[in-house]
Amino acid sequence: MRRILSSLLTLLAVTQIQAQQQRAPKLVIFITVDQLRGDYIEYFQHTFGERGFKRLLAEGAVCHNVRFGFSNLNQASAFATLFTGAYPSVHGITGLKTYSFETAKEVSQLYDADYLGNFTRDNYSPRNLLAATIGDELKVVSGGRSEVYAIAPDAEAAILSAGHAANGAFWIDNYNGRWATTTYYKGVPWYVEKYNNGNESLPARLGTRVWQPALSPDRYDALPCLSGPNAFQYTFKANTAGCYPDLKTSPFGNEEVSRLFNQFLEYGALGTRPTPDFVALTFYAGNYRGIRYSGNTREIQDLYHRLDKELERLIDAVEKKVGLQHVLFVLTGTGHFTSEEVRPEGTRWVGGEFHPKRCMALLNMYLMAIYGQKNWVREFYNNQVYLNRKAIEEAKIDLGEIQARAATFLQEFSGVERVTTDMTLRSGVWNENVIDLSRGTYRGRRGDLMLALSPGWTVVNDDNAKDRPKVVRNQAVPTPVIFFGNGIKPQHIYREVKAVEIAPTVTHVMRIRSPNAGDALSIPEIR
Repeated sequence: MRRILSSLLTLLAVTQIQAQQQRAPKLVIFITVDQLRGDYIEYFQHTFGERGFKRLLAEGAVCHNVRFGFSNLNQASAFATLFTGAYPSVHGITGLKTYSFETAKEVSQLYDADYLGNFTRDNYSPRNLLAATIGDELKVVSGGRSEVYAIAPDAEAAILSAGHAANGAFWIDNYNGRWATTTYYKGVPWYVEKYNNGNESLPARLGTRVWQPALSPDRYDALPCLSGPNAFQYTFKANTAGCYPDLKTSPFGNEEVSRLFNQFLEYGALGTRPTPDFVALTFYAGNYRGIRYSGNTREIQDLYHRLDKELERLIDAVEKKVGLQHVLFVLTGTGHFTSEEVRPEGTRWVGGEFHPKRCMALLNMYLMAIYGQKNWVREFYNNQVYLNRKAIEEAKIDLGEIQARAATFLQEFSGVERVTTDMTLRSGVWNENVIDLSRGTYRGRRGDLMLALSPGWTVVNDDNAKDRPKVVRNQAVPTPVIFFGNGIKPQHIYREVKAVEIAPTVTHVMRIRSPNAGDALSIPEIR
């Protein structure tokens, strides 16, 4: 009897282990929709089908309120955070670009002269990403057997979601319209080469593409204060300036991402290996490039309507090819929305104009009155003041002292809400604002002083009259994260979820360890 009981217990234990193993997905598809807004999903859902957004919301585990929790949120810092589970202070990516004092100009944070481009003139690598991604951890624990790819309209999204150890990262080149990558990643799959050089490539199909409304005029009724004409039409012609950057912010950009992913689905044997595969896809849900409105357009609703159709086709194709029970879908946004504020002429408004160049000139004069005739201010970039560290060192001036004096002076300017010094961040004198700022900056690349400008104020670039003035807006963008497939229990979670919790949640479902820089725990409701 004991032997029978022991055998039954052993069998039960083995069965439970096997069941647990079966719950690990064979394929993870992480979809990031740049500038996705949860409120827009709600507003536009009357134009959605039943198997796109609506299916994800009905059958998935939906966390409605994702908070990124750091300052100066942008596309690059959001992607790096989502896939590493760490803040910019750790992973090092604080924006799309950084200021190079050697060349005195902006450079991409991905620029790397050691690597060439495939189907592009750009030199990129993930070298400045200082933390591992989900895909990196998967490659390590699988002994390199898992396939990891990223497909996105832009290089930043592709490389930062792929990471260091991925098989490849692909994006649409701004000049030739082909799927580009970097020689940092070893090789290009044959089917991508064939796609790029064949009749299915974007340049071969482009001809003249026209974006017109997909719905009847009466269906664009979700936003009461619509801007722009009643009808719209945008034409995309090859060999015209800005053609491909424009296209990437239209529904056609999302369509191209799906088309390339279909090549991987058809020929890449995704989800058939003993270890999981991982694909990061990026779609776009922001304003069309060049439109000077704040999101109240027919174009934005049309974009969401077409994105819904794209998601439906993608989910159906994956379900048919791999099986929904074997696939984990993750869908989230980047937590920000880029828009330009156009105020009606004659409208009264709070705030004024802030001129950084004038401000820096006055700051330098103030410091010269104290410390002598030198150029103490080196650069103002991304609301940060970079002092002349070499001159400060040569003059044997205490860095903390000059930063504090400069901060006190700048704090008196109209439109300046708060000034924080680098020394303050290093000293550990914390409050909520300082914590967000510390998380959103990287100690090796931030300025000596960080300015927070008051909402409603307009930042004017006196060096470039063509630069459109930027209106300061501190606006929380509702961003969801949805986990779908692989036996995930449908539920709605309305409490605040941290963006750094998403990566460890994904790795938890995958049954692998979290990325090496992410110290947040997984979302407990997702199992």
